[in-house]
Amino acid sequence: MPDLLGTARPPGAQTWRWDWQLYARCRGRDDLFFHPHGEREPVRSERETAAKQVCASCPVRRECLEHALESQEPYGVWGGLTEDERQELVHGPRPVRKR
Repeated sequence: MPDLLGTARPPGAQTWRWDWQLYARCRGRDDLFFHPHGEREPVRSERETAAKQVCASCPVRRECLEHALESQEPYGVWGGLTEDERQELVHGPRPVRKR
C-alpha cells in the first residue's frame, strides 16, 4: 500500500527557517529584549527603547518580525516591535474603556 500521507520519509532539517537568527544583532541579549519578572515603568520603557535601537540597525529585522507575527510570540521585542505593538498591528487598537 502506498504512503498516502507522506509519513514514510521525514522532511529533514529545515534550517533555512531559522538561519536568519545567526545574523541578528540581538544574539545573546535576552536581558534587553525580554522583561524580567516584576519589571515596572519607567524601566520597562527604557529597556524597550534600547532594544528597538538595536533592532533599527539589524540586517534581519524583517525576518524577525515575520517570525514573531507568524508564531504569535507572546513576549519580548521582535523585529523592533513590543508585544503590545504586535498585537495592535494584528488586531487593531484596543477600544478605549469608558469609566
